[in-house]
Amino acid sequence: MTSESVGGTQTVERAMSLLACFTEESGELRVSELCAMTGLGQSTVSRMMSSLDRMRFVVQDERTGLYRLGPAAVSLGTIALNGSPVFKAARQIAQNLAHTVGLGANVAELDGSALYYLCNFEGERAPKAFSMAGRSGPLHATGLGKALLSGMEQARVDEYFATPRQRFTPHTIVDRDAMVAALDEVRSRGYATEVEELAFGRACIAAPIRNRAGEIVAALSVSGPLSVLDLDAPQELALRAIEAADEVSVALGYSPSHNAAAFVAP
Repeated sequence: MTSESVGGTQTVERAMSLLACFTEESGELRVSELCAMTGLGQSTVSRMMSSLDRMRFVVQDERTGLYRLGPAAVSLGTIALNGSPVFKAARQIAQNLAHTVGLGANVAELDGSALYYLCNFEGERAPKAFSMAGRSGPLHATGLGKALLSGMEQARVDEYFATPRQRFTPHTIVDRDAMVAALDEVRSRGYATEVEELAFGRACIAAPIRNRAGEIVAALSVSGPLSVLDLDAPQELALRAIEAADEVSVALGYSPSHNAAAFVAP
């Protein structure tokens, strides 16, 4: 590589590392904090942040000097979402479901060994003051994640649990054998549940979304506070989640009858 191309690559990597520092936990950041988080020098960070500010990827508060993500970053995220076939197929269906059941409706795709949320909508009984879109989540501690794991070959599930998994609450499943049993149950009944496995007081029911080939590529869940989500008798809510997920699957080209016929012995 020429020195120019190496320098250009390095500049891009540094700029991306600065943008990656901004999370919901970090909020707004000072130049000194960005230096500490990236290991870059103050002059480099100041110069790059000024460039990112001019391009509106970040915005600097004139009074405090703190930086936050800007409208150009929001625009790119929106373009990425609108380019997702699952998002386009699921958005209105999930919104309608949230309105009907009065709970949260969420859609997520697989991203390596985690999931990321494409969209979420709040019902009147499960309000949120923030969006889940773009957030990531663990597969083993969420109903959405279990629905995604249920479509994997056993070797991939084994690989996932080869790495020690975080226990978020005493109810989190971190044992491979326990998860294998849970996934067998998910496959047999067609939906996954999560009860205070990621956070106390929260629960959800999730169903898989399939593509044209019948592969599980995403999942849809109904979620909310445990106090309003009755999991003692989950059948009605589970049926609504399954119907909504199936509607998204059909929009993606999945044909349940065709898929079933493929497994009929000659």
